[in-house]
Amino acid sequence: MTNYENHKAFSKAFREALIAYAFDFGGIVAGFLVAYYFNVFQSYPWAIAVYPTILSARGMISGLFSGRLGTALHLGTVYPKFFGNTKSFYVLFDAVIVITLGTSIFMSCVSILFGSAFWGISSHDFFDIFAVVVSTMTFGLILSFFTMGVGFTAFKKGLDPDVIEYPIMSTAADIFITVCYLFVLVLYKFFKYAVVLVIIFHVLLTLYLLLRDFKASEFIKTLKESLATLIIVAFIINITGTVLNRISIIVEGRKEIYSVYPALIDAVGDVGSVVGSTATTKLALGLLKPSFSAMRNHSQQIFAAWTSAVVYFILFSALSLSLNNMLSLSAFLGFTALLLTANLIAVSTIILTSYAVAILTFQRGLDPDNFVIPIESSLADSITTIALLAALFLVG
Repeated sequence: MTNYENHKAFSKAFREALIAYAFDFGGIVAGFLVAYYFNVFQSYPWAIAVYPTILSARGMISGLFSGRLGTALHLGTVYPKFFGNTKSFYVLFDAVIVITLGTSIFMSCVSILFGSAFWGISSHDFFDIFAVVVSTMTFGLILSFFTMGVGFTAFKKGLDPDVIEYPIMSTAADIFITVCYLFVLVLYKFFKYAVVLVIIFHVLLTLYLLLRDFKASEFIKTLKESLATLIIVAFIINITGTVLNRISIIVEGRKEIYSVYPALIDAVGDVGSVVGSTATTKLALGLLKPSFSAMRNHSQQIFAAWTSAVVYFILFSALSLSLNNMLSLSAFLGFTALLLTANLIAVSTIILTSYAVAILTFQRGLDPDNFVIPIESSLADSITTIALLAALFLVG
């Protein structure tokens, strides 16, 4: 590519990333809800540690759906419309419902193991964790319709759904799933049977879909590859919860950190999704060689995604401080230094991870879209949380 073509590719990716990342401001809303209703989380000894599990699990499923949808729209195997679509589209949607239940159950079990070892919970908390996680994720299925709407609209308007869709969805998911989690925590305290009925509904729906689609090879392939990813992701995101528990002890009442937390993990995950999704589409279209040396041919998307994130980290700092009535020049400079340190650690790691997962899965004949965003989004949560903890020690 000529210098002009490189500049044009960078400029286009940068503009689209700026548009997509703008929705990460919604992550501040999710964080502000956590800070404002922190007393609800304190009602259960495990609630704050499970919160990243809920965010990551929903993000993993939204990422799988949006990644598969973006590539399918480019390839023409899915049409940009709700009704009269292809069989592949409906099989994918059914798989998302089944995967959501499987993810919820498995994540709950792993959370219980981590809780017993690190969070100080007792055996009577086990069913509580299971019920709250599964029912919250069931309510989160509503987001799948929003995912379709965003992907179809972006594609029709000539935008790249690989750049636009997941960043928008990850933020919408964080806000919606945070509201659902708070709602279920309160509902479970007063009406446990209502929560149990939600779980029963999801189990029955899943059994029906399994019986209907078990002969569809694409359905089975999606389940197998996604559940393989799930095993990796489950342990990653519970590490996130354990680290967040540690951060909550260190920062105590610093609401500006809780307020900005979901926006940070959104932004880092978005960088990984842009790098990974554009790479998987290029691989599918034959525009990128499945090798690490070919990474230089993907540099425009990589640097556009990263520089856009830096812009928003600075804006997040100002907004979080403003919302908590803490904005001053010294506070802004200190908090921005903290966030940019976390950015440097987290974003560089997630870029390498996303590209590596895309290349390695493609080389092995797997569908990269079943792996890239689910793994990178979950890793983004853990990496960002660990990077934030490191930045707290380095910068204060």
